[in-house]
Amino acid sequence: MISLKNPDQIAKMREAGRLLHEVLTKLRAQIKPGVTTADLDAYAESLIRKAGAIPSFLNYEGYPATLCTSVDDAVVHGIPNRKQVLREGQIISVDCGLILDGWQSDSAFTMGVGEISAEAAALIEITEQCFWKAARLCIAGNRLGDVGHACQEWAESHGCGVIRDLTGHGIGREMHEDPPVYNYGVPGKGLRLRKGMTIAVEPMISAGDWRVTCDPDQWCYRTRDRSLCSHYEHTLAIREDGLPEILTLPDFKWEDAE
Repeated sequence: MISLKNPDQIAKMREAGRLLHEVLTKLRAQIKPGVTTADLDAYAESLIRKAGAIPSFLNYEGYPATLCTSVDDAVVHGIPNRKQVLREGQIISVDCGLILDGWQSDSAFTMGVGEISAEAAALIEITEQCFWKAARLCIAGNRLGDVGHACQEWAESHGCGVIRDLTGHGIGREMHEDPPVYNYGVPGKGLRLRKGMTIAVEPMISAGDWRVTCDPDQWCYRTRDRSLCSHYEHTLAIREDGLPEILTLPDFKWEDAE
């Protein structure tokens, strides 16, 4: 069932999004060669709890960490650990969620560890562009097929693969709510977007094939062909008119992106 949020509820989600943006901004500055993914996880949990919030992912369906830290060919759900020391030239996708005053927020980014290859930098940029192409179509009256198609078309026009086994999602009181938000689709098909819907749009884009495998830990997904993968996500609120509000990007104005 899809939950439509009223203005007061969206205001609560806006505050959760603002805090998550602050956490991830501080976390970006910690990503460098020699740092372990466990270090990043501990730092993120500390920031979240000091702000009076709760990590969404920790213990969610048994997940053992605050962050998902997915390196190189890992798509999502990489579990932080002390043996995973970041190295120059790698890329890392960091996914984080938090609960503030009972409301969820979810966001992810991918960045390089030190200097990275031109191929890796291009993949990260294309993934972020996929998000913006999709987000621009998150307008009341449009359909989810329009959103997914925009992401797919941009990625595939650059020779990249769109991960199909994992999707974005509705979000609110719960981390994962209806509807699923696919990163591929057919224009004019799928659920129609409505005012008050809050969704996480999160392209997962590979430099190669879109197919994935799952590690023995039953959490971390990787590209089957071991190509690099990038991930970018924000939580959005659908408005009555016009483009969506990006709840995890405070003070963003669409006119600044033109």
